[in-house]
Amino acid sequence: MVEYIPLFLFAGVCIVLLLGYPVAFSLAGTALAFAAAGIATGTFDGSFLIAVPNRIFGIITNQTLIAVPLFVLMGVILEKSKIAEQLLETMTKLFGRMRGGLGVSVTLVGMLLAASTGIVGATVVTMGLLSLPTMLKKGYSPSFASGLICATGTLGQIIPPSIALVLLADVLSNAYQKAQLQMGIFAPKTVSVGDLFFGALIPGLILVGLYLAYIALLAVVKPESIPAVQDSEPSDHSNLWREVIRSLLPPLGLIITVLGSILGGYATPTEASGVGAMGATLLALANKKLPLETLKEVMRSTTKITSMVFQILIGAALFSLVFRGFGGEELIHSLFTAMPGGVVGATFVVMLVIFLLGFILDFIEITFVVVPIVGPILLAMGLDPVWLGILIAINLQTSFLTPPFGFALFYLRGVAPPEITTTAMYKGVLPFILIQLILMLLLVVWPELATWLPEQIYAPS
Repeated sequence: MVEYIPLFLFAGVCIVLLLGYPVAFSLAGTALAFAAAGIATGTFDGSFLIAVPNRIFGIITNQTLIAVPLFVLMGVILEKSKIAEQLLETMTKLFGRMRGGLGVSVTLVGMLLAASTGIVGATVVTMGLLSLPTMLKKGYSPSFASGLICATGTLGQIIPPSIALVLLADVLSNAYQKAQLQMGIFAPKTVSVGDLFFGALIPGLILVGLYLAYIALLAVVKPESIPAVQDSEPSDHSNLWREVIRSLLPPLGLIITVLGSILGGYATPTEASGVGAMGATLLALANKKLPLETLKEVMRSTTKITSMVFQILIGAALFSLVFRGFGGEELIHSLFTAMPGGVVGATFVVMLVIFLLGFILDFIEITFVVVPIVGPILLAMGLDPVWLGILIAINLQTSFLTPPFGFALFYLRGVAPPEITTTAMYKGVLPFILIQLILMLLLVVWPELATWLPEQIYAPS
């Protein structure tokens, strides 16, 4: 029974979280309670806790994690400065006269907003407030409208520059080095944030393309659910295109600058996050959308989100130490080794567990708690770290959409009008869940979708 204590520890954390306690304190508190009981019964070596100060020091001096507050700042500024609202209005004028055009506009703006903010909750809430009333007013099906907004909101998981990918890269890099050392490779390779950014580009664009294809199919099969936006006055096309360029170029230029600085080797992802934060600030100032009161909101929101991330990271570090002290890594390794299907079976089980945990945990907790435990074992079995990271990101994105616990559904429920029922929201996300499962299947069949671009970029000349 003693050897299964790590599983009881994990189950204990899930129970505490379901009771509504904050994640960071749930992780740390449950771990300390189990450690105290273990020390009292002689089943836990208290010397493991001596490493806690070193872990915390390592977290606060981690160069990669400096990108987190800067990318958060970039996203919050773009959210609060109404740049997305202006872009959505312009794109609606451009595509609105075609059937499903408003849905196309929401998808494209959601993609840009996801790339700008990288925060699922912010994107879903922003798009829900901006576009949901308009879509309903123009006769769009409530289920389709809510499903599309939830789906485009979760693109922040996979479209770079994404905070989820920044955190995943840091955790996977440690797991990959550990796996190589276990295999006797004493000059281990690393996984960078840039690897995951470029690995996510092709799958992310494919996913957006599949969303647009679904809208086009619906326009043919069920046209009454996505009508055209009838404009009473014909638009001046020359003025319209000027307006499109004026609205589209600034956020698009910012995203290209951030990714281009990494791609061209001019900046590390951490440095590029500084470029993004400064660029977003300049855009907001140029549009006169950053008064002092808004700036205060931006700083408060950025500080709050960043503090939450690092609190969870510290709690997860304590949890992983106690988990390891109880022999959790050896237990998981033995379970995976004995599992039928080898690496395929182990990967399937891990993805299923991560999918289910996505109902009760945010991507930050799963990244910091689950990936360090299972990552080294899967990578030691020969999986590519970039492919594994992208698959985890899309899996979490799918989990956030899945009823009845998907986070995106909760975010949208909070801002959706009363006439949109919860059942309609559940029905609306189902086609998009299917689309994301198709993308995961494509990644399994063709891992090159995630691995080819990083290999080309970082290949020696």
